[in-house]
This record gives sequence, structure tokens and C-alpha cells, in this order.
Amino acid sequence: MTEQMTRIALARRPDGMPVPEDFSRETAPLPRPAEGEVLVATEYLSLDPYMRGRMQDVKSYAPSVDIGGTMTGQGVGRVLASKAEGFAKGDRVTGMTGWASHAVLPAGELRKLDADVSPTSALGVLGMPGFTAWTGLKKYGRPEAGQTLVVGAATGPVGSMVGQLAKLAGMRTVAVAGGAEKCALARDTFGFDATVDHRAHDDAEGLRAALAEAAPDGVDIYWENVGGKLLEAVMPLMNTHGRIPLCGTIAWYGGFEDVADRLPGFMRSMLVKRLQLTGLIIFDHWDAFPQFLEEVTPKVKAGEIAFLEDIAEGLETAPQTFISMLQGGNRGKQIVKI
Repeated sequence: MTEQMTRIALARRPDGMPVPEDFSRETAPLPRPAEGEVLVATEYLSLDPYMRGRMQDVKSYAPSVDIGGTMTGQGVGRVLASKAEGFAKGDRVTGMTGWASHAVLPAGELRKLDADVSPTSALGVLGMPGFTAWTGLKKYGRPEAGQTLVVGAATGPVGSMVGQLAKLAGMRTVAVAGGAEKCALARDTFGFDATVDHRAHDDAEGLRAALAEAAPDGVDIYWENVGGKLLEAVMPLMNTHGRIPLCGTIAWYGGFEDVADRLPGFMRSMLVKRLQLTGLIIFDHWDAFPQFLEEVTPKVKAGEIAFLEDIAEGLETAPQTFISMLQGGNRGKQIVKI
């Protein structure tokens, strides 16, 4: 067993979009588990947009990563050594390993994986992204047959799951994605009824016209992954009593544009149309995770829910892969194979 581990640390706080110099690659002695802990060799690492927020020193729903600290993230790996009941060497598990080749975690923070499904599915379709989609749509979207859903970043792990679950509920589903290739994926792989290429429209007005054509009966659920011009385009199309689960605003992760002049219009739409906008932080809902797995795992095994993964090779590629993901460079769930 190797005596060294490698990790990716936060070297400095980003100014706008992260750059490679914001990260550093470090080596350290291999950690040893104490009583009740497990040593895991990471095989796969999840990269997710929320990590951009953890790089900032601001008050949020979870602690920021310290300068010099290991970048946070969920991983899948094999148990190398265990001092905890219920875990043995060779078990495949998932937990918050961080961007690291190895991690020691309390047994209570690890979950053994189902051997009948791909281990990487625990980072995507059967992990936090899939659970986020399932929870937000069920609790805050409240899908109804015959109504219309619009979702941005539609080929990502959250957006694609939202679209498929809404389709199973009998909704018309409209995907907003970047480029012809992603629009084709949304239609042909994930089953969306209509697609809109946001890159084909320079402003909100053009995007709104395309959305109005794709959603002729208006929008009942707008799943918010993006913000920016997509939010501006969708708001006038929302139907009375529409629902907006707020999952992310990736368009503003590299810097917040001045939207103060549009806020009064947004607020008036919220009032006049009696819209419901609800912030979604999945940490508030983990008690429902077993129910999610029970309901969705059989659908994944049966091929009723499709998923797509982009897998980069090598821990050292994580910073640049993460930056690319924030700029729309991935097609599906972004994973790094360690």
C-alpha cells in the first residue's frame, strides 16, 4: 500500500471565473483511520457547480474551503483499511472524499454501493444530482400532466433528470441547452419534446421568442439552473400559479451582472401571476434519500431513465475540467477518474 496521497487544494480565492492558478497539487503522508473510521482509496470524483461557491469566503449554507484546504467533493472508492463495524477492505463506498486520492472518513458518513449498478451512478443519476432533481420537482415543482416545464442546462445531471421525471409525469418538456449537439442529446437521449439553443440568441428577447414557440401554452414549471438571460426570457412566459424551483444560477458564478433595473418587473410578475419561487438546498432533504433510491434505482436499472457521464482521466486534470464544466464544456455528469 502506498504511503503517500495526492490532493488538490485551494491556493487562492478566485476573482470571477476560476483559473488553474487558484488550485495547487499537494502530496502528504497517507492518513490512518482511528476507531470508527475508514480509509478509502478514491476511484472517481464528482465535479459540481456548487463547488464554485465553496471557493468564496462568504456566508452560505455550507462552510467555505479554507486557503490550503482540500477542495470539497463527493467520491467513490474502495476501502483500504477499516476500524469501523460494517465496513471491510475491498468494499466500494461513496462519501465526501474531497479532491484527493485517499480520504479517512467516519463510518457514518459513508454509504456502501449497490453492486448491480455502475459505481459512478452514485455521483450522478443515483447521487446528489439525481436526488436534487427528484426532490425539487416533487416538492416544489409539483408536476401535472398536460402542463409545460422548461429547464436550462438540460443535458447536465440535474436538468436531464428533471426533464425525464417531468415527462414520466405527463408534462410537455422543453430543454434549453448550449449548441446543436447538446440540443440533440436533450431530444434523442433524454426525450425532451422541444429544445432551444441559447447560443443561437444574443439577448433575452430572441431567446424568449424561441421559448414561446417551444412552449405555446406558456410555462408552468421553470427549473432554475442558470439565471442570466434565460431567467429574463422565461419570466414573461410563466403561467398563473407557476412554480420555479431555484437550484442554481450558473450564469452568474463568474461574476454578478447588474440586474437591479429588471428586479421590479420580476417582482411584479411574481405578484400578479402568483408565482412560487423556492430555493432548493438538497442538504435540507437527506432524510428522503432512501425513498429516492427505492423509487429511482429500479427505473435506472430498467433503462427507463437515461444518464450521460463525461469522465476525465487523472486527479491532476480536475482544476481545468472544473473550469471547463462551469463554462458549459461538459455534456453530462462531470466525473474525474483518479
